[in-house]
Amino acid sequence: MRDRLERYFDFAGLKTTWKTEIFAGLTTFVTMAYIIVVNPSILGKAGLPIPAVTAATCISAAFGSILMGVIARYPLALAPGMGLNAYFSYMVVMKMHVPWQTALGAVFLSGVIFLLLTATGLRQAILQSIPHELYSSVAGGIGLFIAFIGFKNAGIVASDPVTMVTLGNLRQPQTFLALLGVLMMAALLAWRVRGAILIGVLTITLAAIPFGLVRWNPAPYSISAVTQTAFRLNIPAALHIGLVEIVFVFLFVDLFDNLGTLVAVTKHAGLLGPNNEIPRLSQILFADATATVAGSLVGTSTVTSYIESAAGVAAGGRTGVTAIVTGLLFLCSLVVAPYVSMVPTAATAPALIVVGSLMLHTLGEIEWKEPLIAFPAFLTLVLIPLTTSIANGLGFGIIAYAALHLAMGKFNRRDWLLYTLSVLFLARFIYVAGT
Repeated sequence: MRDRLERYFDFAGLKTTWKTEIFAGLTTFVTMAYIIVVNPSILGKAGLPIPAVTAATCISAAFGSILMGVIARYPLALAPGMGLNAYFSYMVVMKMHVPWQTALGAVFLSGVIFLLLTATGLRQAILQSIPHELYSSVAGGIGLFIAFIGFKNAGIVASDPVTMVTLGNLRQPQTFLALLGVLMMAALLAWRVRGAILIGVLTITLAAIPFGLVRWNPAPYSISAVTQTAFRLNIPAALHIGLVEIVFVFLFVDLFDNLGTLVAVTKHAGLLGPNNEIPRLSQILFADATATVAGSLVGTSTVTSYIESAAGVAAGGRTGVTAIVTGLLFLCSLVVAPYVSMVPTAATAPALIVVGSLMLHTLGEIEWKEPLIAFPAFLTLVLIPLTTSIANGLGFGIIAYAALHLAMGKFNRRDWLLYTLSVLFLARFIYVAGT
């Protein structure tokens, strides 16, 4: 049995061992385990029960990572994506007043559409129609979006009737501890400490106890807590025409965020093909889309591949065994669900700020000296946080890109899908302006 598994995962060809793969899986888990605390704190703002979301986070991460390891055989771990969970709570539920059950239905539909695109090959057309620089700016815009949420939750940034925003009261215990948390996490990351964000969250939680910011009231818990969110999604309501853009945003960001992670991790692991193609790409996208569907069923936002998988690759992980080990560790983490609600905002807000800052690395891929690219990318980047909408930022970016290329006489029939998307976004903005 062991020999068959080693042949299936190509241990010999990839020059790896069970010890290396298991250690790599542990490394990936420690690096991304912060999501067990941070995801429930974000989705809890939308009204989802925190113990249930914690269980859903662990279950979806375990399911997605194990599925990725088994069918795609890549050292790529999955979990509910940062950025999309903030969009789910702060934009869809809190700003647009969409019930969380309906929002979960939208996540489900985006996963199903992703599966269909993977099966039909249409995903290739979509990937080729959107300029690479635009989804690089989308990633950066989402980073600014969740970092701003972190600054606001920490009290570092406060609202102001004249200047819109201003510096908060840094003397508040919550704000002071949050600043301390940001510095600690950044320092640990600079020192290449594994699990830097998780260590920071736990340390600030302990430091917050003397200030009365930690509420110790763990309720009796069992795995059945997940039933508070499992299968509570409202798919018929999500099919309403007004929610089409929400489904599109979940789909689009998952598609391109996943692709960027795939390229980064596979390149780092030396797993790219001779022409820089990603082997077994369909299996990878199938695992990602299926994990999103499963996540919506148990009660969490879009599940996607994590760039923290690179930590496991750096530790020697080369096969799906790394992802499987990470998934099993997430499954074991279900025992922490009763205690997550005690983690204060002062501990989770720094994690949002730090993760947001890390998402800005994609901006280096944009040709800022070329106006045809820089201006659409700029609009996308700044309008995502300023309008608190990924769809708005992306819409302005696509319209600007298409309009500038038309004005310069650089229309290409191969870009028909991009121009179609720009017309649809323009029609949407005209419709919204008239309502």
